[in-house]
Amino acid sequence: MNTFFSTQMLLTCSGATLAVTLITQLLKGIRAVDRLPTRIVSYAAALLIMALAWVSSGSPDWRELLLLPVNAVVVALAANGSYDAMRA
Repeated sequence: MNTFFSTQMLLTCSGATLAVTLITQLLKGIRAVDRLPTRIVSYAAALLIMALAWVSSGSPDWRELLLLPVNAVVVALAANGSYDAMRA
């Protein structure tokens, strides 16, 4: 494995969840972001990561765009849940 993340990895649920968990934890230290609920931050990160991965996938199917917000909810909740489980 030459790279930490690839487009193909970010298109999977586990890859997107890992990326969202890491980015959310990185952003939580920023004062302006700390004012927002963590669930909102992780959803925005999931939506952005998954949208960029979808666009850069080579041949995006426009029907998948309709499911992107729903899939971002799944990834954001999985990222929040994995962090909570790790912290407990």
